[in-house]
Parts: sequence; structure tokens; C-alpha cells
Amino acid sequence: MPRKTKPAPAVAEAPALLPWPLVPRRVFFTRGVGRHRDELRSFELALRDAGIEKLNLVHVSSILPPGCKIIPRSEGLKELRPGQIAFCVFSRCSSNEPHRLIAASIGCAIPADPNAYGYLSEYHAYGENEKQAGDKAEDLAASMLASTLGIEFDDELVWDEKKEIWKISGKIVRTMNITQSAIVDNKGYTTVIAAAVFLF
Repeated sequence: MPRKTKPAPAVAEAPALLPWPLVPRRVFFTRGVGRHRDELRSFELALRDAGIEKLNLVHVSSILPPGCKIIPRSEGLKELRPGQIAFCVFSRCSSNEPHRLIAASIGCAIPADPNAYGYLSEYHAYGENEKQAGDKAEDLAASMLASTLGIEFDDELVWDEKKEIWKISGKIVRTMNITQSAIVDNKGYTTVIAAAVFLF
């Protein structure tokens, strides 16, 4: 008589915690400045000023996914939880040299085609004000996007001239930046940050 065997226990499938592939559907931009005698604390205070100090930040490179919606900072911050791993394009600049001007910026270039991807750029600088650093970050993002879209341009042109070429081409619908600048005081370190934080 054949021996009866017990059926194997059913294995419950683990619920999917994240969409696969990991393609963000939304992004928000934020910035901050922190000052402290210790550099690490000044960085933490800059994160706090930006509202993202409770996150475990994972720095990623420069692609804005097709259809990724830009939402207000206030809306994005409401969805974050302490300890959450958050993917972001991130720029940081720090100094303890009194009276030094520092800046951190994220540039963004969005294509007209909703099925195409855009670009985010990270840029930091010494001796540049908010407008100068912001224009540079925006220029970097737009230049990277333009090269993938086949837009011909002269790299030596100033940003305002390049913007006209982007508009005429009709392939880049919008550029923007978020920038934080500050003058270092004489009490320790000053840190500035700018970030594009992705949400799923």
C-alpha cells in the first residue's frame, strides 16, 4: 500500500511593497541652510530647514521620469515618514571661511513630449549668488536634455541665448531651478542644500 504524504504547506506570497520597476510618479523640490560650529550639525540643520532631516536619503543621478508630476513642497512633506528611504537628486555646499558666499542648486529641464524623460542637475559653487548658481544648474539640465533630443547649440552661448534656442526648437517645454545661497558667518560652518525628492 502506497504511503500517504502530507501536502506541502502553502507559502503565502509577500505583498509588493514598492512598484516594480521603481519609477517615481511625483517629485518635489526643497532647500535649506544650517549654521553650527560643527560641520555635521550644520548639515543636519540645513536638512531640518529643508524639512527632510528625518529621512534616509539615497542620492540618485539625473533623470526625471516621463510623466513625473512636480508637486508643492508642502504636499510632498506630508507624505514622508521618519526613517523612510527617500531617493533624491541632491546638492550640498559647506564652508567655515567667514564671509564666503556659497550656493547649492538643482536644475530641471522638462521635455515637451510627455513620453520623454527630462533631466535634473546638481550644482554647487563658491562665490556665486542665488541667480548665478540657479542659472548654471538650469543650463546644465537643459543642455543634457537638448543633447538627447538632438537640439544643436553652441556650448559657449550664455544661458539667456540658449533659452531662446530651446523655445524655438519646441522640444523643451520648461526649465526651472531651486537654489539656496548663504554667506558664511564667523561662528563655525554654514551648509546649504537643495534637493529634488522623489515619491512613488
